[in-house]
Parts: sequence; C-alpha cells; structure tokens
Amino acid sequence: MTLMDYGARQKRLAASLSAHGLDALLVTHLPNVRYLTGFTGSAGVLVAAARPVFTTDGRYRQQAAEQVERARVVVGKGPAMASAIEVLRKGRYRRIGIEAEHLTVAMSKVVAYELGRHGTLVETTGLVESLRQVKDAEEIRLLRQAVDLGSRLLPVLLKALKPGATEVSAAARLEFAARERGAEAMSFETIVAAGPRSALPHGVASQARLPRRGFVVLDYGVILNGYCSDMTRTVCSGRATSEQRRVYAAVLESQLAAIASVAPGRSAGEVDEAARAVLREAGLDRQFLHSTGHGVGLEIHELPRVAARQKDLLQPGMVITIEPGVYFGGKYGVRIEDMVLVTERGSEVLTRAPKELLEL
Repeated sequence: MTLMDYGARQKRLAASLSAHGLDALLVTHLPNVRYLTGFTGSAGVLVAAARPVFTTDGRYRQQAAEQVERARVVVGKGPAMASAIEVLRKGRYRRIGIEAEHLTVAMSKVVAYELGRHGTLVETTGLVESLRQVKDAEEIRLLRQAVDLGSRLLPVLLKALKPGATEVSAAARLEFAARERGAEAMSFETIVAAGPRSALPHGVASQARLPRRGFVVLDYGVILNGYCSDMTRTVCSGRATSEQRRVYAAVLESQLAAIASVAPGRSAGEVDEAARAVLREAGLDRQFLHSTGHGVGLEIHELPRVAARQKDLLQPGMVITIEPGVYFGGKYGVRIEDMVLVTERGSEVLTRAPKELLEL
C-alpha cells in the first residue's frame, strides 16, 4: 500500500497552469495520469483543472473506482478521449493545454475539431514532468525498494555468466529471478553485452556467446510498485589486461568524482563535467559517447538530464543516475552506474552493489 499525496500534486500543477495562463490541461501521457491520480490502467485521460475529471472506458470501471483519487471519474461508452472532449466542451475552458510531446498531431487535430469554439488548444511541454523530477517521501521509499531489489539480483546474474552461454540466457535467468522476487517487469530491455559487443552502449542481450576472456557490461533495472531501478556493472571474464584495468579504474574514478559533485544547487552540467574531466585527464574523453545520467521514477528516463551544458539545478528529492562509460568500437567497453538521491546536504548512493573490478 502506498501513501501518495495526489491532492498536493494536483495543487502544484494547478499553480503551474495558472502561471502559464491555462484553464485546464489535457493529460494523456499515462505515467503523468498515474502520478496525478493513482490510475495504473492503459486507457485514461485526465482533465486537470480546478475540479479534475478522469475519463476512461467500461473495461476500467472497477479499477478506476478503486484507484483514482482527487478526481471525478467518468466512464464513457466510447474511448476515454471522446469522454474527455465532452468534459472540455461542457467545462467552458478558454485555454486548454495539451501535452505536445505525447499527443499525436492527428489526435490533437481531432480534439481541436471536436471542441470547435468551446476552447483553444495550447501546446505545452513538461508541465507534469517538471513536477515529477522532485520525488516526495513516498516515492523515495518506493525507489529505494526497487533499487534494493535490483542490487540483490546481481549475484543471480553473475552466476549465469558462464563462458559459452548466450547473453540472452543470462538475461533470462535474471529476469525470471526478478519476477520471482516481486518485480512487475524490467525497467527496460536487459543489456548483457560481452567481448566486442560491450563497446555498444545499448548492446541488449543477444544470441552471442560469452567469451572466456573479455569485459561484460550488465545494465538492467526492475519495476516495483510502479517505480524503476537502473544499474550497470562491468565484469571481466577471465583475467583483465593491464590496459583494461587502467580503463576500468578511470571509469570508476570518473563515476566517483561525479557522485561527489552531486549537491543541491549544483547544475546538472557541472555533474556531467566532473565525470568528463577525469576521463579527459586519462585521455579517454572521446570514448565517452553519452550523457552522464538522467532522472528515474515512474519512467526509466525522466528529468533532469545530466549532460553537458545542462543548466537545471539539482534539488533535494531528485533521483538521478551517474553512469559514465568508455567504448572502443570492435574491442570492448566499460560502464558503471548507480542511482543517487540528492539530499539537503549532498547526496546518497542508493545502489548497494560492489564496484571493484570483478574477474570471473
């Protein structure tokens, strides 16, 4: 059982709508609907306004009655959007925001046509997502549980890393164990990338066989109570070469430097630069092919984006990943990732798994 304060979230959104000169927001992105009402189904629209109205279809009548909080529920005979449009027509809202990043062009045209003179649609971006980036106490509790489960699954995955076994078989053992231990799903497609494939930042598990020698990048996460975890460890099958040890040590130093830089008021770009500076000193910065991290919550990728030149300031309650990596195409790659909570005085690493180089 969770204790989400949906009323407080809706009040914060109402203040944002007022600041943007909007009378209502048509919330169609399901993670945002869940954040504001608690609804976990696959068909629902929220008309966020002074008096919020949630619409769905008959399949979710009972689920909506049990889950939706702080909003009037309307169960229509047709699609949820059709009912939401009818709510908007009767509500006499003048300026209605739409989630431009999530509502298709075709559907926005349908909504505008059906509304006619009953309201003007205004494109918005990130109104709910900007609220979601700072987690409340209950969200942090659930994120800790998801991260803990992910950390406890690492030994299961390590046992499956036998030379000659396929990457996908190792991933399957991990995912089965995750389900057995209560995970609702994986946060994303599990990455088990061995040997030359470890140089692929998103080398999802394949039919490639694990080598007797070489790096293996393990990147996975679980969803528990709706909240995601995300972690990466790089291990070595057999003995690592002196070059591989040097590269691993540099990536670990980069990750630790970035974690040490996390604090309220620090910009996301400064955290990214802390990681890059170490790799630049080691002559490896050109092999760092992605950003340093991202927010995590109801979705695996949320605000803030921890990347170069990002000016967003970190705030207490944000939960981000720190995951620098170095990749040599056709040879090998190394990435190390933890989830980190921004606290009032600095940060707390949530991921509980060893990071020293492990040779299997």
